Amino acid sequence: MKDENVEKNLPKYIFVVGGVISGVGKGVAASSIGLIMQARGYKVTSIKIDPYINVDAGTMNPTEHGEVFVLDDGDECDQDMGNYERFLGEDLGRSNYMTTGRVYQEVIRKERNLEYKGKNVEVVPDVPFEVIRRIKEATKNTNSDITIIEIGGTVGEYQNVLFLEAARILKAKHPTDVAFVLVSYLPVPSNLGEMKTKPTQYASRTLNSAGVQADVIIARGPIALDKKRKEKIALFCNVPEENVISAPDVKSIYDIPLNFEKDKMGETLTRVLHLPKKTANLTKWKNFVSKTKNGEEKVKIAVVGKYFDSGDFVLSDVYISILEALKFSSYESHVGIEIACVNSKDFESKKIPLSMLKKYDGVIVPGGFGESGIEGIISAIGYARKEKIPYFGLCYGMQLLVIEFARNVLGLKDANTREINPKSKNLVIDVMEDQKEKIKNNNLGGSMRLGAYPATLVKGTIARNAYGTSTISERHRHRYEVNNEYKEKLEKAGLIFSGMSPDGKLCEIAELSTKDHPFFLGTQFHPEFKARPLSPHPLFSAFIKACIKNKKK
Repeated sequence: MKDENVEKNLPKYIFVVGGVISGVGKGVAASSIGLIMQARGYKVTSIKIDPYINVDAGTMNPTEHGEVFVLDDGDECDQDMGNYERFLGEDLGRSNYMTTGRVYQEVIRKERNLEYKGKNVEVVPDVPFEVIRRIKEATKNTNSDITIIEIGGTVGEYQNVLFLEAARILKAKHPTDVAFVLVSYLPVPSNLGEMKTKPTQYASRTLNSAGVQADVIIARGPIALDKKRKEKIALFCNVPEENVISAPDVKSIYDIPLNFEKDKMGETLTRVLHLPKKTANLTKWKNFVSKTKNGEEKVKIAVVGKYFDSGDFVLSDVYISILEALKFSSYESHVGIEIACVNSKDFESKKIPLSMLKKYDGVIVPGGFGESGIEGIISAIGYARKEKIPYFGLCYGMQLLVIEFARNVLGLKDANTREINPKSKNLVIDVMEDQKEKIKNNNLGGSMRLGAYPATLVKGTIARNAYGTSTISERHRHRYEVNNEYKEKLEKAGLIFSGMSPDGKLCEIAELSTKDHPFFLGTQFHPEFKARPLSPHPLFSAFIKACIKNKKK
């Protein structure tokens, strides 16, 4: 008999929170849950809440926070937004990203505009109400059935208490429309050799102290959860045993949705949210995951960057979108990939020789800002050009390509960018005209050339052949551009500007003819932001194909 009390109204909300340690994998868990529910035919969107006072991620240090991801509408946000887009195959917008700074900024704006109509404005409930308003706005903007909200940080931290309060209020108002997923870590101390549940028990109780009870607990750990540990978590954390999902370490994050589905994550959330049972269609994702197992033949790529060092540790998260984009294109070409993170400062200090690049099938230089490590990158670009190693430069990687070419081919030995040496006589890279006033007035937050812009491509070039179309749209994040006063000289020396803004004023892609080099190309934009597992980016695919040819050669 049909239970008429079961509420099936949409939209539904799934909050994902973390316990025990930071970096436990909330972003990938939220992305995987989104994919699982999307595979059941629901329209899904994702929101990231960062508990920082920063209004956006653009002003955060990449070596501390990781990559700054840019959306089509120009919003600078957390790298988890990249995970959401890649897993869901959807373009997200500004309303899908929230920070403490952004929330308070809006509350204060409303207060100054008398939108609270003279009443006292208080931290509770007015800040949580603004959080809820933003969640509902993102849901409406994307016309979504299910919205997944990842709350940054770890339960118990002061910074995310107000967001948990917002989630509690939403749950109280819509008890059958809201679910909570706690992603917690279960350590296996080496001296004990036993997986310990106590930290997760404490995380669950801490979440309870905020008025929230987890509906599902994802048990992260180095190994799979056994039955005894599941029973313990269920008993002490007040959840049904079937609602405890095992999440052991995996070689590829793209295996996680399939592992979750095997552990009946989709069925569990369907039950918690009072949704009708549906079968997930993950065929395309399974086909993609099968390609990630390629391993007999591997291309070796050197990512030469300047943000890798963080104390005594190597931080590859700074360039996570690039690393993933490389993987997608290598899988598409049915080869494995071996990526080495090379610190450009080591070239400058002579700690490692440039000749070490010969053992790689391709070299890629990501974006960045500032002077440190730049001469090391320029020397690496020159080596790749002379030795005919496939080279792909992104944003700063294109600007430094132009500087290297101007110095060593055009003969302008002092060629530079105004960002590094404004006194240089040959500023082949200069600040954009509309950015000069912003820099002068110290208007630096969220003021770069940001978001998606169109470009037109030149026939017969690597770029045009890769895209297979004359017009493209790509995401940008920069203040500096190729100085048009040098454009003709550079072209006469052999550099091809194969992508230009529609008005012909901005150089968007620079490359060498395939007669001179197998693949030597740089983009002023960030193509990595639009690479997806099921639709690899054409420029990354062209680069990987060139690397495969170089390997065989």
